[in-house]
Amino acid sequence: MERNVHLWGDSIGKGVIYDENRRRYCLAKDRCSALITAAGIKLENHARMGATVADGYADFCETETTPGDVAAIEFGGNDCDLDWNAVAEHPEVFHDGKTPLADFRALLSMFIRQAEQRHMSPMLVTPPPLISSRYYDWVCKGRDGEKILDYLGDVEHIYRWQERYAQAVREVAWKENVPLLDLRAVFLDQPNLTQLYCLDGIHPNAQGQELMAKAVLSWAPGAVPVAV
Repeated sequence: MERNVHLWGDSIGKGVIYDENRRRYCLAKDRCSALITAAGIKLENHARMGATVADGYADFCETETTPGDVAAIEFGGNDCDLDWNAVAEHPEVFHDGKTPLADFRALLSMFIRQAEQRHMSPMLVTPPPLISSRYYDWVCKGRDGEKILDYLGDVEHIYRWQERYAQAVREVAWKENVPLLDLRAVFLDQPNLTQLYCLDGIHPNAQGQELMAKAVLSWAPGAVPVAV
């Protein structure tokens, strides 16, 4: 029986990029999901822009699946994000991510166990890294950048904050004994990392999407290699 792969994730899994010419977000033509589908992997993409792990889990609970299907779970980028308006207005107090780290771990584990109860094969995917300087400039648009920097201490704090969520994905994969596709490591191995990202510093661009497809196809058994 042919197995379907279900992907629950955020805009990165959806294939969203920022088009500088049109000054808007759009789907990359040669996005990762399209490339791996062309390679023979039957993919049902449930990823959506802005989604957290709680959003993905809620969608999973409403989605019909078949025993033996693969549940690929890719979250962290939105979960770790801060309320930047609140940061700029009150840099003197602590601001947690949309999904606090302990809740993020717990929800990932719940997601995995519920997928296993459906006799699916769950796997986790780490969020790719971000480019701190670009993302800082992005979130400072229309906000008080000096106050945001007062809160952060240094711009690279953004990278370190996100890294905690990527590490949590690795830890949960080990704890729950499920496969892990470490996209973060794949990106960090690239000598031209900054060239793989959009202006916002967090979404991989078309080249980044192609890199993701290469990583998936080299990792997935039975995939047909494609030129990307």
